[in-house]
Amino acid sequence: MDLRNFFITTERPYTEGTVEVFQQQVTVRNLQRATLQITALGLYEAEINGRKVGDALFTPGYTYYPRNLHCQTYDVTELLQAESLLTVYLAQGWYCGRFTFDNKTQIYGSRPAAAWVLTIEDADGTSVYRSTPETVQVLASPYEYAGFYDGEIYRADGSSHAIFPPVAYDGPLPEIIEEADMLVRIRETIPVQEVIHRGDVTVLDFGQNLAGIVTIDPLLMKSDTLRLRHGELLNADGSLYTNNLRKAKAEIVYHRGSSRERYRPRFTYMGFRYVELSGADYTDGLLTAYAIHSDLERTGHFTSENPLVDRLYRNQVWGQKSNYVEVPTDCPQRDERMGYTGDGHVFALTGAYNFDTEAFWKKFLKDIRYSQMDNSEGYVAASIPALGKAGIGFMSMLGWGNAVCILPELLYHQYGTEEPLRQQYTSMKQFVECEIAKMGGLLGKKDLWLGPSLGDWLTLGRDVKYMAMHNGPVSNAFLVNDLRIMVWAAGLLGHPEDAARYQTQLDKTRSAYLKAFVKPDGSLKDDYQGAYIMALQMVIPRGDLWNKVFAKLIAKIKEEGMQTGFFATEHILPLLADNGQAKLAFDLLL
Repeated sequence: MDLRNFFITTERPYTEGTVEVFQQQVTVRNLQRATLQITALGLYEAEINGRKVGDALFTPGYTYYPRNLHCQTYDVTELLQAESLLTVYLAQGWYCGRFTFDNKTQIYGSRPAAAWVLTIEDADGTSVYRSTPETVQVLASPYEYAGFYDGEIYRADGSSHAIFPPVAYDGPLPEIIEEADMLVRIRETIPVQEVIHRGDVTVLDFGQNLAGIVTIDPLLMKSDTLRLRHGELLNADGSLYTNNLRKAKAEIVYHRGSSRERYRPRFTYMGFRYVELSGADYTDGLLTAYAIHSDLERTGHFTSENPLVDRLYRNQVWGQKSNYVEVPTDCPQRDERMGYTGDGHVFALTGAYNFDTEAFWKKFLKDIRYSQMDNSEGYVAASIPALGKAGIGFMSMLGWGNAVCILPELLYHQYGTEEPLRQQYTSMKQFVECEIAKMGGLLGKKDLWLGPSLGDWLTLGRDVKYMAMHNGPVSNAFLVNDLRIMVWAAGLLGHPEDAARYQTQLDKTRSAYLKAFVKPDGSLKDDYQGAYIMALQMVIPRGDLWNKVFAKLIAKIKEEGMQTGFFATEHILPLLADNGQAKLAFDLLL
């Protein structure tokens, strides 16, 4: 049954952080089987008779809403009784809540909406309950606020009476509604490691930075209101450090009522190690922390004889778990948490050794394909799903959008399947054609990228302005790499004309790169380590010039130490270790 016909919302004026509560009465006789198919523009959580439907969080998931939307289908047979209540909580989430580092609202739509079909099979036949204004009531919401950045304000002491009926949603709907590929779930319970008393507040140390939530047991509360603030660090005086949160509040305010059920945040998560509790003394079991992330099966492990290396390894595993939440995010704590293409591909290879990430990246590549459909140039934005119908929410930059080529090749080599490559091939072509179209007279040379970029972003010892002005050797290394991937992919997939065309352009661009950026003695005109590393890794053929450039890099590292940024860090240690400089690589590591 087409869910597109059953979207409902309310006529309430938009207010950031609002959560609507829908309720539908269901009558069951001689039940045999029942299924609930449900989705939302926003975030939903469904309950039947007070019991949660499914175990996923932030459903239906984050997609490029103008083109596609996920849905879920649940077997709810065990949850139904003769007379049952289906309750659906609807939050704004990524769809129209506060999102991005600009703290924008209503990015994809003006208000949230939900749609569901409950199908009940019994001895007398089949009954179908649809989300319609005639059969659903809107209840008073226990939420004063819910959002990813600021957290939740929840009143368990409020009324849940019906206040008005919903209305049919008449806004734009995506072309495609499909079952989700993977979901976010609670993955681990994280015990308290230390309780620190500081005057009127108590700080709990969970011993590990994580992306997650903290639940509250109201039966152990000794006051009516609790406030939880989340942070990753403590200040020198032991207070919670929150400067890195920027505008995000990252807090929970819970007002106790008559409910005996644990309170669990439904529509937010935090990046934290420490939780500051105010409003009550801490009692064992009052708070429980849970780590969350997308469905990932652990496939790789590493141990060594060096405890610092082992700690570094565990840190990067936790970093992956905390940033694989629907999309590859930049961080789990501040007012950002966007699906960055650059952040995604630089860690993708390492991440594929830690976990089976094939399904995660297939979903993200689909987000790229759908996002690309709404821009005429074919570029891939730095943040995916694209932020708005025009696909221009954040400009395309080399180093970021190249994920469209890098990820399918990685999946082919890691998992031995052509499927992602075949599915993405047209998308890859569109992006590379966009790169070619933006070639121009950079440094008086043709066949090089002319657009803006950020070079080896966040390089030690170089400010952002310098890196933006000297991005050429890094940006164009990605361009060369994209052309190489297209030659390979076209040959593998049986497109000889494409392979020949991209080989011709690859030869021209590589030649232009060498003339524009590399001196005959092996030094680079833009003299920073990332430029050398990206040129060696992606552009310069093996031979005398490669050896000269490599020698210059070794001299710079020995003089400066390791000074790499966002992109070159991925390559520096393997580049050294694989080319006779294993000792230097280990010196940098240790």
